[in-house]
Amino acid sequence: MAKIRAGVLGATGAVGQRFIEQLWDHPWFELTSLAASERSAGKRYSEAARWRLEHDLPAEVADMTVVNVDPKEVKADVVFSALPADEAKKVEAEFAKAGFAVASNASAYRAEPDVPLLIPECNADHLDLVEVQQRKRDWDGYIVTNPNCTTIMFALTLKPLMPMDIQRVIVASMQAVSGAGYEGVPSMAILGNIIPFISGEEEKVEQEAQKILGTFDGERIVDAPFTVSASCHRVPVMDGHTEAIWAEMAADPTPDEVRAAFLNFNPGLGDLPTEPKRPIIVRDEPDRPQPRLDRNAGKGMAVSVGRIREGIRYIAMGHNTVRGAAGASVLNAEILSKKGML
Repeated sequence: MAKIRAGVLGATGAVGQRFIEQLWDHPWFELTSLAASERSAGKRYSEAARWRLEHDLPAEVADMTVVNVDPKEVKADVVFSALPADEAKKVEAEFAKAGFAVASNASAYRAEPDVPLLIPECNADHLDLVEVQQRKRDWDGYIVTNPNCTTIMFALTLKPLMPMDIQRVIVASMQAVSGAGYEGVPSMAILGNIIPFISGEEEKVEQEAQKILGTFDGERIVDAPFTVSASCHRVPVMDGHTEAIWAEMAADPTPDEVRAAFLNFNPGLGDLPTEPKRPIIVRDEPDRPQPRLDRNAGKGMAVSVGRIREGIRYIAMGHNTVRGAAGASVLNAEILSKKGML
């Protein structure tokens, strides 16, 4: 089977580099275009970007020429967007109108009623919304988004609890500095400190889960009927968001019943390359999960849970720039491919 041509928009930034990490040797996708700002366009990637990931920049990628973020210059069938939200609002629409499939990590279109907000293990059926989007907007292509990195971690763990009739969710996040980008939080501000405010984060977290876990009625998503209250905090951790979650359910399950629901969760997507064997991993140790020990579980795509207590209260943790960003968009594109939409 011929590989699908893939491009990255915003390829020089922190999430753009994670996209490259996910795509450069992907079995289904061929990385054919790297797009960035005008000051980077025309340069070799190794000249345009300072590579900041743990392993070496692949030589094949280092020699690629960066192009402008322009549908006329990007040679691809699907583009992965790591653009800032204000830029994404205009640019992603241009690419969708030009016939591209856009798998976006940006927040610009997440709340749009005709744009899927996708976690494949939770709501792959919401991809039927793409037909509505194309019809209403007269686009040949389309946009599919993944949620906020914090939302992904707890919404994935709520999916197996939905049969227990979730009424209310409270979440307190302890978010890694990588979520703000390489230069997002000055070291003098975060070392030995906790910042109890992340602009716009709580609003995103409180709004997104209901759409993800809602139902598609043929024209729109009907939100799931529970509420979310969030408090978001930046902590001096490099990678891995940790969340303390309280879930109130009408069924009033025991901790053992919740643990069993997590262990038995099998979304049945069917051998997608980026899909972890177990999307939710239960840790029974009293002091797990921890970012340093658990963020790379399932190659960074699994969410680890632990400390399941009466209430129901538990801890969830996942890699924010893999499961919460680039890896989420790549998994979205894989389910698009499986459904014949690429």
